[in-house]
Amino acid sequence: MSRFTAWRGHAWIGLPLRLYLGGVFLLACHDKILHPSGFALDVATYQLLPLQLVNLQALVLPWLELFVGLMLVVAFRTRAAALLVNAMMVMFMAALVWALMQGLDMGCGCFASEGGDDPISWHTIVRDGIWLAMGLYIQLFDRRPLGLDRLFMRRNDA
Repeated sequence: MSRFTAWRGHAWIGLPLRLYLGGVFLLACHDKILHPSGFALDVATYQLLPLQLVNLQALVLPWLELFVGLMLVVAFRTRAAALLVNAMMVMFMAALVWALMQGLDMGCGCFASEGGDDPISWHTIVRDGIWLAMGLYIQLFDRRPLGLDRLFMRRNDA
């Protein structure tokens, strides 16, 4: 492990990144869990999935967002949570690029369904790219995160 990777300051940089990114995912899942039919319509509007998979996606994705958001906030299996966040961010960004290339005039479905969301744009992709960079930092460098992971590491070391 290099000196940069082993630097103890990563935990202090990772903490606000984890809290922010975890909060984003917790906020994002709230409306989707409460209104799955509205989110299913958002998913269908992207025209990426066969209609048979739209409802499954609309039911599973918000709960996955809730799960990884909580994992990031409490720093439990942080690197695994960051990996899932990064995979979702890549998927979201690909869907946004697809929708923009198709000329679809729609909201992204990121935080609210039923017309409460901003229309997609290249700014949405840049925003998601920043969140992806945050997730990559957490995954690659926050190896001793402040939270449950660090607590469990100390118990195992004793």
